[in-house]
Amino acid sequence: VPGRRALLECCTTRRPQVLAVRSVRYVVLGRMDKTCEMKYRMLDSPLGKLEISGCEQGLHRIRLPGEKTPGAGAAEAPAPPEALGGPEGMTEPLAQCAAWLDAYFHEPGAISELPLPALHHPVFQQDSFTRQVLWKLLKVVKFGETVSYQQLAALAGNPKAARAVGGAMRSNPVPILVPCHRVVCSSGALGSYSGGVAVKEWLLAHEGDQTGKPNRAGSSGPARAWLGAAGDGASPHTGRS
Repeated sequence: VPGRRALLECCTTRRPQVLAVRSVRYVVLGRMDKTCEMKYRMLDSPLGKLEISGCEQGLHRIRLPGEKTPGAGAAEAPAPPEALGGPEGMTEPLAQCAAWLDAYFHEPGAISELPLPALHHPVFQQDSFTRQVLWKLLKVVKFGETVSYQQLAALAGNPKAARAVGGAMRSNPVPILVPCHRVVCSSGALGSYSGGVAVKEWLLAHEGDQTGKPNRAGSSGPARAWLGAAGDGASPHTGRS
């Protein structure tokens, strides 16, 4: 598709910047698996700089501005500093992720034309409730929609597991792509978010603006305040909440 090819070329040549290459060894289901050679990119977005990382097999992380680096657990143990290398070529999953994120922020109507990158973080390799919830969220809850924690638990097959759904959202390594910002409280409250409540509010307002649907973030100001303090990396759209 010409439009898709142009968008991919735009995102792979203009926006991303290579940071580093790192080897990461994975423990999957209790055993040492293979080493992933990780590559990192920084992307400009209306929220500020996003960091994406992945290997040849798939995307591992999307890190939001201000998001704390999670402690390395058994599932993803970082390589020592000397494993860092110089710039390398972008992997296909990272190129696809960059194109998808660019479309999400600047041309949401093009998202449906773009392939989703393969996901290779350990949470997507294990047979767990967390993986089941994240996949269900990705497939069912579309742009501009929201779902409660309890509703998502029911969609994942366990209506009583709303608290476990909250834990799954905190474990989501690829926010925005797997849209945990669309999961809200039954009361109407936004709930927590790994990138901060103001970011969650902005994302919901952005989607509401694009779809013409009422959004839960349109009447308050934390997102505007957050974006104002985001620094030189942020370039919010005019008129966004």
